[in-house]
Amino acid sequence: MQDTGRNLTHQLTHQLGAAIVEGQYAIDKPFPTEAELSTQFNISRSVTREAVKMLTAKGLIASRPRQGIRVMPGTQWNMFDADVLSWTLRARPSLGLLREFTQLRMAIEPEAAALAAQNFKDQKAMDSIALALRKMKLADEGKDDPLTTDIAFHCAILAASNNRFFIQLREFIQVALRVSIASTNQLKGVLTANYDDHKRIYDAIILGDAVAAAQAVKTLLAEVMQLIDLSLETNN
Repeated sequence: MQDTGRNLTHQLTHQLGAAIVEGQYAIDKPFPTEAELSTQFNISRSVTREAVKMLTAKGLIASRPRQGIRVMPGTQWNMFDADVLSWTLRARPSLGLLREFTQLRMAIEPEAAALAAQNFKDQKAMDSIALALRKMKLADEGKDDPLTTDIAFHCAILAASNNRFFIQLREFIQVALRVSIASTNQLKGVLTANYDDHKRIYDAIILGDAVAAAQAVKTLLAEVMQLIDLSLETNN
């Protein structure tokens, strides 16, 4: 019974969260009360109460004295929450949002690659990156999924950084990369990532060359940013 309640809570949280991000509930306008949600969805007050708590923790809503529950502006949403990011990217995967995410990648991934290069003696970590790269090659040959293998490569580098904060970002990065890579590959007019660009990153890491590893990632992401900026200019 407890599992059923937890499942209902997550279902309601996802349904309401996606609806908020899609704009079905106006920002700073009254949001349904817990009692109204219970009636609307025919579920218990305890389930709606937990769902409201989860949405509040994600920054989507807030409860104010004498004002009830309100939808918060997008600037208040916790974009590092994988659910919030997923809902946002599904609802409005704009070039502007992709640009912001790429800016974040540029701040994080070159340093992660440099740290991975410093840990080049960690054979298990290096094997994980190598496996992801091999799968990217197979994807080029139509024998694996190009998007999944590309994401696995970048996440393997985050893991190899041996930095707990970067490692914690893997779920967030995975969610965003799924939309970002698909979108930028579409802008390039290709279905797969550039294997050679990724191999340059790997080669620098296994040689323990932190500077070259960071630069190889910067070069890759600079191309992505250039594509996005060009598309933004064209659309404006």
